[in-house]
Amino acid sequence: MTYQDIERITPAPAPARLGQGTAVEQSRAVAEVQAAIVVAQQCPRDISAAIAEMRQSCAQPYLAERAFFRFPRAGQTVSGPSVHLARELARCWGNVQYGLAELRRDDEYGESEMQAFAWDVQKNSRTSSTFIVPHKRDQKGGPKQLTDMRDIYENNANNGARRVREAIFAILPPWFVEEAKELCARTMRDGGGKPLNIRIADAVKAFEGMGVTADRIETKLGRPTGKWTEHDVAQLQVIYRSVQQGEVSVDDEFPAPRVTADEITGTGPAGGEA
Repeated sequence: MTYQDIERITPAPAPARLGQGTAVEQSRAVAEVQAAIVVAQQCPRDISAAIAEMRQSCAQPYLAERAFFRFPRAGQTVSGPSVHLARELARCWGNVQYGLAELRRDDEYGESEMQAFAWDVQKNSRTSSTFIVPHKRDQKGGPKQLTDMRDIYENNANNGARRVREAIFAILPPWFVEEAKELCARTMRDGGGKPLNIRIADAVKAFEGMGVTADRIETKLGRPTGKWTEHDVAQLQVIYRSVQQGEVSVDDEFPAPRVTADEITGTGPAGGEA
């Protein structure tokens, strides 16, 4: 082990004195935790009301369209409930606190130590995770080192949002989360009462704005637009939102058709020759 390794794992010494602002913040944090516990005991959650509010929220297209995510991993696409849904369910369930904190930033090694947590104050059920976020952003040419303060902040926030999502889901009842997912999926399939043919036309137009033709969408879904179902349109809504948020790219979801050498020279089937 080198001297640099020892220096890295040795905790930094605590400051000799605390500033007035730091001391006030520490006292405020302790008082806030105590107050949250008292409020949770005096105002326990009404489960029936929480379920009713969750069902009402999941019936709104605005939430349903943001309730799921998609991103590529190891040549496959991973999907699931989003942090937007997790935060809304925490609000509906009540007496839940959650958050993300940057514990330490190491500019020399280009990384931040982060902590995500969720706490059911009423049940005193708490989960947290501490993790390291490198100041890097993955891109096609390889990871890019981040030095701009805003880029580092956004990178930390994006990585931390996934941990916050999992922390919230860890303390919520599984049946509560599953029903919410089913209701959001149903809301997207229903389309807020809009006829299916209009939703299909809107989806095609939206993707055309991203440079995706109807042919590429039909290739992905495996059927022409006239045979698209409510489930197909709902899937396209999730993909569209994920592309907008940078979770996936257009090429990941809609690979451009490959052109063979024979098609280029006109000697293959596309050129009309045997």
